[in-house]
Amino acid sequence: MELRTQSPLWALFLMLGLLSQVCQPVSVHFLDPKPLYVVRGETLVLRTEINIRTKQAFPTVVWEHMPSDPKRPARVKVAEYPGQAPNQRIFTEEQGAVLKITNFVHDDSGEYTISVTDHLGHIASAQHVVEEYLAVYHVSVMVNVSHTSLHCKEAWGTQPVFSWLHEQAKVDGSQGRLSADNSTLYITARFCGKFTCVVSNKLGHSSATYTSEPCERKGNGVTVAVVCLFLLLIGAGALLFLLWRRRRQHRSRGERLREYDGPL
Repeated sequence: MELRTQSPLWALFLMLGLLSQVCQPVSVHFLDPKPLYVVRGETLVLRTEINIRTKQAFPTVVWEHMPSDPKRPARVKVAEYPGQAPNQRIFTEEQGAVLKITNFVHDDSGEYTISVTDHLGHIASAQHVVEEYLAVYHVSVMVNVSHTSLHCKEAWGTQPVFSWLHEQAKVDGSQGRLSADNSTLYITARFCGKFTCVVSNKLGHSSATYTSEPCERKGNGVTVAVVCLFLLLIGAGALLFLLWRRRRQHRSRGERLREYDGPL
């Protein structure tokens, strides 16, 4: 009974929420709310969707930029529609809903705000973070005190992907297990040899190596035994050859002595 009495209330709240969105005079949102990473030299593209209840007049759109550099904390207007952007690298499309900045540089990173004002003065706004896509640099490998795990880290880099090598071969389950992001290798086998961490992204890769005591390679004991046996056989053969040669020399000498003992 309690569920039956509450269900109409939930339906009412849901309808009120939907009506509040529908009844908004103007609204704006970014199509992809996640932070955007842009490679230096490429084109920054920010896309939004603008909804207005009154279609008679399209609203005014203003784009502003708050730099990520703390030395430049002031928010500046970078574009306006209708209107022309003060910078030739910056322009808008689709009646101000799309902002494009060509030849992206580090100073273009930061927070971008779009503000939409309809003809009645109703305002809606949205923000989006833009950062420069950086290559991976200064990779290092650290080992814990008990020598049971290796941690890989990079000084900077965007969207790094971690992988491990042991003695130039890809790490598998025989050496240990990896953390969820592959940045840490937990050693479960003998801690020996060279461990290399490779960090990469779409701009390249960088690596670092931690070297521990050398590993005893499989088959070394068998190889040593085979070599020793081979040398032993060679020595035994040489000894037998020397004994055979000495015996032959003694036999030849005895035959010559018999010849001398005969009649003259």
